[in-house]
Amino acid sequence: MSERIARDLDLLDALDGHAGVSFQGEVWRIVREERDPLQASASKARWDPGTFDVLYTSLEREGALEEIYFHLSRQPVFPSKMRSVLHQISVQTTRTLRLADLAVLADLGVQTDTYGSFEYSRTQEIADAADFLGFDGIIAPSARWRCQNLILFMDKFTPADLTVVTSELVDWTQWQKARVSRMGKS
Repeated sequence: MSERIARDLDLLDALDGHAGVSFQGEVWRIVREERDPLQASASKARWDPGTFDVLYTSLEREGALEEIYFHLSRQPVFPSKMRSVLHQISVQTTRTLRLADLAVLADLGVQTDTYGSFEYSRTQEIADAADFLGFDGIIAPSARWRCQNLILFMDKFTPADLTVVTSELVDWTQWQKARVSRMGKS
């Protein structure tokens, strides 16, 4: 059994001042070919303290691709046999915590100069507090692309709230070539 740490009261007060927003639209998510794209997990990642299941998505296709590419490229050898599938998912939220930009994150105690690193303690505290306050997820800046991500707290959703709209295999070799080309033009 994990020991629960007391929540930061100042953080709870700061988040309680947010009404929350509703979101209705399409988001993007990449998973291994054999995995259900709507299967969430408690992975202890940036916006997941490991105490409830979340589903990480991006509001932009390229944001989802950059996020997974970052993690795959950290391997000693880029996985060539693994097949990834990019899914477009329709979702409707009712009360999502919107953290618009890095300035808002900084006001909540996030070290924005290391936001792209693996230092997750403060963002996990924010997610835990948001879940505690009844938010159904978080819209926050991506650490890998100039877009927003939508992180869903899956205990707040029913299967009818999420629908896979399209799915396509990712050709990482082609995508990497196009990425190099795009980066060269920047």
